[in-house]
Amino acid sequence: MGVEITAVYEGQLRVVATHGPSKAQLETDPPLDNGGQGKAFSPTDLVATALGSCVLTILGLLAERHQLELEGTRVQVTKEMVTKPVRRIGSLRTVVHVPAAAVSAEMRTRLETAARTCPVHKSLHPDIDAPIEFVWEN
Repeated sequence: MGVEITAVYEGQLRVVATHGPSKAQLETDPPLDNGGQGKAFSPTDLVATALGSCVLTILGLLAERHQLELEGTRVQVTKEMVTKPVRRIGSLRTVVHVPAAAVSAEMRTRLETAARTCPVHKSLHPDIDAPIEFVWEN
């Protein structure tokens, strides 16, 4: 069964989207360099947000399955736009900071592999440079 998202244009480049099942809402606004006011996530910011939250969700699922403590793990996604031949996302560089020095080398490999199989990462167009780097913090 699919999930329905409804979006309504409210003028002045503002869009309000509603998540069907939960009725949660969010708004978007283009960045300043694309005619907006930069007061909210842009649609392409949401792609970066989806990637970061997907990576963390996949790590959380694996951590729960193996009784790992990954609370405090954070992700930083840096979105870069390109303008040629058209304006689009050029890169989504993702850095995952894991405060889990006690995680074994084998489990680190499993977590890194799992992160790279998140559905959002796998759905990105191959022209988008989307490396995922891990920083294992003590």
